Amino acid sequence: MTNEITKTLMTPYLAIAIAEGFCEGENATRDQQIEAWQYLHDTKLAYSLQGWFGRTATALIEQGIINI
Repeated sequence: MTNEITKTLMTPYLAIAIAEGFCEGENATRDQQIEAWQYLHDTKLAYSLQGWFGRTATALIEQGIINI
């Protein structure tokens, strides 16, 4: 058995859907959620959307879940 790591092709829409848990994001895995938040941070989208996105991204950084 091989252990494959797959990476989601992240887009702004998909990252937001995963972060908010709607449509395509409803059944996201924990890894996909982390990947989405990392994308939102890296692209600075987390800080230009509603305030809770930026606060959540900051909290995830402080907890060591996503990287600066």
